[in-house]
Amino acid sequence: MAGRIVLFGATGYTGELTARVLAGLGERPVLAGRNSDRVEALAEELGGLDWALADVGGPGGAASVRALLEPGDVLVSTVGPFTRWGAPVVEAALNARAHYLDSTGESPFIRRVFEDWGPRARAADVALLTAMGYDWVPGNLAGALALRDAGPAAVRVEVGYFLTGAGGAGAMSGGTRASAAAVFLEPSFGRRDGRLVTERSGARARGFVVDGSSRRAVSVGSSEHFGLPAAFPGVRDVDVYLGWFGPASDLLRAASLGLSAATRVPGVRGLLSEAVARTVRGSTGGPDGDARSSSGSHVVAEAQDSGGRVLAMARLEGVNGYDFTAGMLAWGARAAAAGRLQATGALGPVEAFGLDALTEGVRFAGIERV
Repeated sequence: MAGRIVLFGATGYTGELTARVLAGLGERPVLAGRNSDRVEALAEELGGLDWALADVGGPGGAASVRALLEPGDVLVSTVGPFTRWGAPVVEAALNARAHYLDSTGESPFIRRVFEDWGPRARAADVALLTAMGYDWVPGNLAGALALRDAGPAAVRVEVGYFLTGAGGAGAMSGGTRASAAAVFLEPSFGRRDGRLVTERSGARARGFVVDGSSRRAVSVGSSEHFGLPAAFPGVRDVDVYLGWFGPASDLLRAASLGLSAATRVPGVRGLLSEAVARTVRGSTGGPDGDARSSSGSHVVAEAQDSGGRVLAMARLEGVNGYDFTAGMLAWGARAAAAGRLQATGALGPVEAFGLDALTEGVRFAGIERV
């Protein structure tokens, strides 16, 4: 019997997009959020769906999320910043023995899912699929395609993410801005010689050729650092670069270096985190349909040998990140509910679904190889 899909954060920007995709596919997810009037109205609009009140920041806390779940359910969370609100939601899924997907792109939270909660998920025979949206599924797919094409000589993979069309990095939702601000205050990571190493966001930069011109990008920690070596055990080094900021990439690296130094001073990180929470509001909506349709995505991956020679490359293109995230979460939740997961524990998307199925899912969500 297929498990239910429970969507927590259904009235947020990404949550509502995801709810609409699921309903359009004929699914009947349980919608959950912190505002009863809004979640009830959305549930009625989408065909009289079941709904519930849940708020990890409210009086009920994690218990309000745990109360939604039964063993075998699939919990989809779009409530960020995840470094602030995500832990109780994962705990609720583990305690209920429910599968879990989220929309985070936040490096510290991704690392915690794999390192802290992954073993518990495996013991509970459930899957934790963090970062199952535009951050960072397309790069996992592009990297896997390049590594498959390169063969066993490939020991290194580098991935770059870029925006195309109008809007650029300014067309972000409130949740994206809040998550990005939180990430740059926390240590990030890379993978070197088979080990995960702690480093700051923006520790490195490089150029990628996109539409015939070189575009700069800065390094970030992502789920590719965990998912690609799990799917391709010969991979020793993984680098992921975010190219949303164009010529400002080097300024961003300098700012990251300054923040890294400042947050080593006792008490500074906490003060900055409080300032971010006060000034960067998460629930402020995002770009409308016209704005989303005027922008798109370009993701490139290079598989390299031990000497840095490029053995194979994969390029993906398609829709903007928000529409992709909604489609990918919906596809992943349906696949998990239908029993199509190939493993348990904390998983990258290739390990979770297999390369062919993931290619199908990414294409469904609006991005494909070119």
